Amino acid sequence: MFNDFEILEEDVPVHLQVKQYIKRLILKGALHGDQKLASTREMGQLLGVSRNTVIAAYEGLEEEGFVYTLQGKGSYVAPLSAATGDAVPPWKTDWSSRLNDYARQAVDLDRMKSGIRAGRNTISFTSIAPDDHLFDLDHVKRAFLDRMAIEGNVLLNYGYAKGYKPLIELLMRYMEQKGVDLQGKDMLITSGFTEGFDMILAALGKNNGGAVLCENPTHHTAIKNLKLNGFEIKGIPMEHDGINLRELERALSERAYDCAYFVPSYHNPTGIVTSPGKRIALMKLMAEHQIPVIEDGFNEELRYSGSHALPLIATAGRGNGVIYIGSFSKVLFPGLRVGWVLADRELIDYLESIKRARNIHTSTLDQSVLFQYLHNGHLEKYLKKARAEYKRKYEWTRLCCEKYIPFARVTGDGGLHLFLEFEENFDTHQLLEACSENGVIFTPGDLFFTDGGGVNTMRVGFSRVSDEDIDKGLRIIGGLAAKQLEG
Repeated sequence: MFNDFEILEEDVPVHLQVKQYIKRLILKGALHGDQKLASTREMGQLLGVSRNTVIAAYEGLEEEGFVYTLQGKGSYVAPLSAATGDAVPPWKTDWSSRLNDYARQAVDLDRMKSGIRAGRNTISFTSIAPDDHLFDLDHVKRAFLDRMAIEGNVLLNYGYAKGYKPLIELLMRYMEQKGVDLQGKDMLITSGFTEGFDMILAALGKNNGGAVLCENPTHHTAIKNLKLNGFEIKGIPMEHDGINLRELERALSERAYDCAYFVPSYHNPTGIVTSPGKRIALMKLMAEHQIPVIEDGFNEELRYSGSHALPLIATAGRGNGVIYIGSFSKVLFPGLRVGWVLADRELIDYLESIKRARNIHTSTLDQSVLFQYLHNGHLEKYLKKARAEYKRKYEWTRLCCEKYIPFARVTGDGGLHLFLEFEENFDTHQLLEACSENGVIFTPGDLFFTDGGGVNTMRVGFSRVSDEDIDKGLRIIGGLAAKQLEG
């Protein structure tokens, strides 16, 4: 015994590694209750460590109740309060028979488990996460230290379900600067977009069979959550300047809907920005038919050209029919899981209770760091740098698409991705298989369609790909696509 001990982690104190090693032996039953342990000097020789290291390890084990000391006699293994090992007859549960339809559907919709994985040196166009090389680390560290110095003891304790008050007040002003009338509205802080969207869907009634309107294609995470929450999705085709209003009016004439979900700016996956005129027309239709709108503020800050387009919630004025979900995940730091829901005060009151029941509150530490970073005035400076870099990459990616894949229609007005559409009978899954064998992967577009279509489309995320790899990867995609068209 003891001959298998190794110091495995250089950055972990040796006495902690010794403590964990002896604890494992006790829990496995290799050391029994009331068994005397070797003296600290002898144990040090057995493990090849100093006596002081063993003394510290024994003290730690005694503090945790795994060891007791008898004065003048040495250290002993404390009997475990509950037996381990074979004391309880083992049994096997057939978990597949115990799971409900929600869990099964979540697996079916989880493309991360079934998609092609990026191997070493693979050029991957699948991500639309921000480039971590642009992260403003020094100012984030400063924000953390500033806030901890002011109220660190508060930040490390429980927070409030509604959110960190200074951040809520700052974000309310931020939304007001986007043209939003805040009268009668309130805000809830969430752990990113997905939690906010899921809570809203959990709160909404299904008076019209759970029918929901959205653009087609649309955000895959939204499709997943709509299906998991039992909503029936009606996708409306897109045009170059946003949703097809004629098709929307036709859908509205056929039945009533419980809600609508729209991504008006740098739409995922098409990258289309809905025109100002179409935004007004869209909201007039929603008001006429009294349909609550969930607006996804996805990528709004990554505007490369053109004038600012008011969010849908701003076009609604003092109306309370729009629920806005915001986040800086695609602009700042997705590791800070902070998003927000801005909506009618009464609805926020309900959502606050749902939030408290689900996970008490979003990390106060994350919220406070984001608040301090924004409060210190670093957002605009960072956005200026990020916009310049992403605009350059966007233009380079578009140029390469047009150069190497001229037979595909390209859409995307900004953001972190482009969308390619091939001729109708083209299969991008077949193309993906060929590309992956040549070290390139992308996201097939049918993932984003509500009606099973889009097999001839694909999304190209460029934010985390180097200029050289963008050129090389798109050249490979174009060459293999041409061969597939010929054959």
